[in-house]
This record gives sequence, C-alpha cells and structure tokens, in this order.
Amino acid sequence: MSPATRSGSTRKVAVVGVALSDCGRVDEATPYALHAQAARRALADSGLSRDVIDGIASAGLGTLAPVEVAEYLGLRPRWVDSTSVGGATWEVMAAHATDAIAAGHANAVLLVYGSTARADIKAKRRTSNLSFGARGPLQFEVPYGHSLIAKYAMAARRHMHEYGTTLEQLASVAVQARTNAATNPDAMFRDPITVDEVLDGPMIADPFTKLHCCIRSDGGCAVLLVAEDYVADCASEPVWVLGAGEHVSHTTMSEWDDFTVSPAAVSGRLAFERAGVTPDEIDVAEIYDAFTYMTLVTLEDLGFCEKGEGGPFVEKGRLLRDGGLPTNTDGGGLSAQHPGMRGLFLLVEAVRQLRGQAGDGQVRRADGTLPELAVASGTGGWFCSSGTVVLGR
Repeated sequence: MSPATRSGSTRKVAVVGVALSDCGRVDEATPYALHAQAARRALADSGLSRDVIDGIASAGLGTLAPVEVAEYLGLRPRWVDSTSVGGATWEVMAAHATDAIAAGHANAVLLVYGSTARADIKAKRRTSNLSFGARGPLQFEVPYGHSLIAKYAMAARRHMHEYGTTLEQLASVAVQARTNAATNPDAMFRDPITVDEVLDGPMIADPFTKLHCCIRSDGGCAVLLVAEDYVADCASEPVWVLGAGEHVSHTTMSEWDDFTVSPAAVSGRLAFERAGVTPDEIDVAEIYDAFTYMTLVTLEDLGFCEKGEGGPFVEKGRLLRDGGLPTNTDGGGLSAQHPGMRGLFLLVEAVRQLRGQAGDGQVRRADGTLPELAVASGTGGWFCSSGTVVLGR
C-alpha cells in the first residue's frame, strides 16, 4: 500500500510508535503516571529519541490540558491540541496532527491518554454522574433525568422501530467482542458470554442490560505520529495515515435530525474519499463501542452495510477475528478496556493489526497475509461527534 496524504499535504505521515499503559484494575497509579508509562512505551516502540517530539495532543486531564501533561512528561512542544469531543477526540486529534505534520508545523506529535476512572470510584475519590452538566443547551434535558446512557438507549429503540433490529442482534455484538477479547492478554474480561446472558442481565437503560454497556476500567495509551523523514530511523514498520475526517452533528437531542444516523456517516465518507479507498477494501475495523448499538449503527454509516441492515450484518459472526469484517479485535470497550475516552485505543489496535503484532489475536486475510488497510472510527458524547482515520501499510 503506497502511503498517501490528505488534500494539500506536502509530507507523508506515519504512525511509528504505539503502546498501552497498565490497564484493567490499576489501583496504585495516578492518571499522570499512566500517561507517562504509555508515552515511554510508545517512544520505545518507535526507537526514536524523545528529543524529536515537538507536538503533543491530550485531553481529559488537568485544568490546562495538555499543558499539565506536557510538563509532567518533561516536554516543551511547539504544537499542541486539546480538542475534546468525547470518545472521538483521538481520531480528531490524529487528523489535526496529520495536517500539522504534513504542513511542516510539527515533525513528531505524541497523542497520549490515561485515566483511573475505575480506581477513583472504588476509592470514593469520585462518584458516578447522571449528566455532563446543566448549563447551556443541556439545561432543557437534565431536569428530566436524561442520562448519557438513556440517550443511546433511545437511539437504539428508534433503530429497532424503524428497521426491525432485534435485541438478539444487538446482544451478538457484545458476544463477538468478548470472543475477540479471549485471546487478548490485556483485556479485562475474557470469559465467553452468550446472547441469553446479555439479554438476562440487569437493566441499565431500556433496552440496554449491563452487558450491552462498556466496562469501566483504568488505563492509558499513546500513539506517536511522525513525518516521513523520520521513518528510516524507526525500530518498527510504519503505518501510514491515508485519510481522515471529522464531523459534529448536535448536542441537544431535539436537534438530532435522525436517531438512526450517526456523525460517522460524514466523517467516514470524508476519510475514505481522502484515503482513496472504499469500505469494501478495509481488512480490520476498530469502532468505538460504549454500547452495542454504537457498533451496529457506525458499521452502517461507514458503508459496510446499507442503512437498516446492521442487525442482520452483525448477527452472522462477521465481527469475529476470522469473520468477514474483523471488528474491535482486542475486545473493544465492551470487554477489553474502557477508561473513559477510548478512541486512542482504537488507533493502537489498528496499528498492531497492520504490523502483525497482535499475537494470538492477529487477523489474517483469506490468503494468509497480514491486513493492508484498517479504519478506526471514534464517537463522542451521545453521537454528537465522530472522527474516522484510515490507516495502511
């Protein structure tokens, strides 16, 4: 696969370092420590010196993110990004970093994240929240108990009403994610589950039972993107950023035109157009899955199946590592890890798959070769934002 750049770019951009911090149940580390651990490991993976890093992108930690993270890591970047649009943050940041590197505004950008969401609740350093706040447009929904989960649940119910999507089809997404997690040593939950177990679990927000919802974990990860000039000095095979797109659609549910269409319908189209590839050519898909419905509707909106056909598409085992479209090959947020804004984990897994570094969870094409193309698509808020990145070897 020949490396390509986005329209107007002058330098090709590659991912040369990826890593996870310790993940799952991490009771003794701070979020800053997880950032540092992931960053050190990603840098070691790249084989480059920390001196080459002149850009940093981070969100979700500190009063002045990413300033505090940069200081903690001992970096003095000349390019920064703190875009925060929920789970899609990291794909949007990757798009911004790619443009900056291609234009010569930076040479090496570190995307880094870490969170102790699980440990903080266990230690009573924080509590669960029902809403993101009650100011601005949200003030019209919060009084009615409109939680984030309820918003996704309503969207799922609309899809079921419009297209006949079934609870069993949604449950199959969770079952396949858990099957993929079974061979991932970094996954928090690896024991198999069945459709009946998903359906019989405690109700969280109708129609979502517990296993329709992502897990809560601790953890972090980092991704290092560099200009093509640095690739020859790297220890790992480069994975090229071929195209990226981003889109925001709404924050108030009453302003969402169609509950069955996510912003990935726009970000995906842009990413594929800029990469010069089609969904049919993709070998591996890493999709944000805070809830089972997110996976299903994003697959539709990225063009892997027609609108309304997501239910039949996912129930046939296509998402399994040896299925027609290996999806969330590490187990996703439903089984592997979900410490908050999980979008960066999607990029890490996509890169590992393209490099052939996924161990027992490695995807191979029908002819036994490694995958050539991968897509990572993040969703933020309650389908408020989307970022999609197409990667290739």
